[in-house]
Amino acid sequence: QVQLVESGGGLVQAGGSLRLSCAASGRTCSGKAMGWFRQAPGKEREFVAAINWNGGSTSYADSVKGRFTISRDNAKDTVYLQMSSLKPEDTAVYYCAGSGRPYIGGTSAYDHWGQGTQVTVSS
Repeated sequence: QVQLVESGGGLVQAGGSLRLSCAASGRTCSGKAMGWFRQAPGKEREFVAAINWNGGSTSYADSVKGRFTISRDNAKDTVYLQMSSLKPEDTAVYYCAGSGRPYIGGTSAYDHWGQGTQVTVSS
């Protein structure tokens, strides 16, 4: 069983940056696509970014395109989300997710989830 643990969340001012990390343990995720999702208070969980098994393909939600960058280090079994030019509307709990497939797919492809890390952006 894969365990995913997120870290790097916190409080930041608008315009600032944060880097989230997601470390996998138990079983490797190096051959699987990985994703980041977020859930703001009172809203449904939404897709943020995804990366395929070798980092050669990425996908982003329109709301974060050009500001967020997803990457991975398979040697460390870790996925990252670099967030820049943060806005108050980016405030949410951010979740790391592991897919059962090597290539980016829909939300239903993700079968492992972390506990989440809080990101709060103040105006």
